Amino acid sequence: MQVMFMQKDSKVHRSRDGWFGASILLWALAALFPVTARAAAEKMVAQPLNKIRIAYSSLSGNMAPLWVAYETGFFRKYGLDTELVFIEGGSKAAQTLASGDVQFAHMAGAGIIQSNLRGADIVMIAGAVNTMIFKLFVDRTINQPDQLKGKSVGVTRYGSSTDFATRYALERYGLQPAKDVTIVELGSMPAILSALKEGKISGAMLSSPTTLKAKTAGFSLLADLKMLGLEYQHTGMATSRPLIRSHPELVRNVMKAYVEGIHYYKSHRGESLKILARYLKTEDAEALTEIYEDIGLTLVPEKPYPTLAGIQIILDELAAKEPKAKTARPEQFVDVSFMKELDSSGFIDRLYRPTLASRKETLPAPPKPDVKGQTVKPETSGGSRKRAEARPPIAKTIPANAAQEYAIQAGDTLSHLARRHYGDAQKWPRIYEANRDTIRNPHYIYIGQKILIPPDGAKGA
Repeated sequence: MQVMFMQKDSKVHRSRDGWFGASILLWALAALFPVTARAAAEKMVAQPLNKIRIAYSSLSGNMAPLWVAYETGFFRKYGLDTELVFIEGGSKAAQTLASGDVQFAHMAGAGIIQSNLRGADIVMIAGAVNTMIFKLFVDRTINQPDQLKGKSVGVTRYGSSTDFATRYALERYGLQPAKDVTIVELGSMPAILSALKEGKISGAMLSSPTTLKAKTAGFSLLADLKMLGLEYQHTGMATSRPLIRSHPELVRNVMKAYVEGIHYYKSHRGESLKILARYLKTEDAEALTEIYEDIGLTLVPEKPYPTLAGIQIILDELAAKEPKAKTARPEQFVDVSFMKELDSSGFIDRLYRPTLASRKETLPAPPKPDVKGQTVKPETSGGSRKRAEARPPIAKTIPANAAQEYAIQAGDTLSHLARRHYGDAQKWPRIYEANRDTIRNPHYIYIGQKILIPPDGAKGA
């Protein structure tokens, strides 16, 4: 039976007319080719496409897995006549999903969690980006975090991912949001960049491609939040529990199309860049490449499970203003049954098997442990290699009795620096001990921060 959730009348008539005409043609051909044509006709009559709507909440590279799955026809492959709807802002997208106006939403995890805490019966079924992707750009006069005190920073909306990222970063740098730094709601990334250019705010959390525009405009990059090594449910696919209960096969087919879209995104660079350009309305090759490499290749997982640790981080942040968040468990905001099914059946592995075989000799080494059990991901993307090559060459071993001054670069962590200087990531405490006066917390360093790298073999740690 067809599951028709939505469709405008005119489109319904056109769809039915087209389907009717195609069916007549196939049945006519069946008289001449009784086996193949009749089978095709019967299949078409028996399995009309299910009509669904999927919302996406921002015009950013985080939405690319959804866009690619749609544009390459994977939803239609699994029997879904899909309409994508742009609803700006995670809170609005969550409201639309909860109301039933859309059946799925590709949006910020924070919006899903907040809506759920307030009674909406919606859950996340896939995690597209499971860490923070924002970069903190500031006015040219600011070169360290404490200089933001008494100034304003912009976010898209209160409660959004930009809001959470801003508050999280400020707190880690010893600043109290709302007290030390004013947080201003501005609606969208373009509006934030405009406010930054006009001097209405002194800083903002931005994502690609707005980051490149900010860099071109001369603003300073103070922090890359990927440097924090934090699990965070930034973006994912969500639906409602009632839909899962009533139409599990529909949800299963959406997930099949989605993971195939991710595979296509990662393995078809040229086509994916064209899709990004179409949705982001830009032909800026540098910006598109940055999105594709920094997010698509590096952050979007082949098996898009939501991150329970990342959801707990959001709950901890919400606990101050959402009493229910204090006792909530991350598991209540997700349904990973469909992901587990696709994973355990080998469905996802089969997509990547040829690719992995052809790249066997160039697979990166396993990540090494970072501070307190976190991990440092190997730099595998073209963008990461370019950034690494752009840094000043550093000797593997520092000469005896000579400490070297170093300015923190995007992507650095203390364990990363220890591996580069000493050949051992576990020696990061040597660097921390030598810079206790300027590094308040070994997890949180900022771009441009000047530190000393003590010689290999120095005492301490």
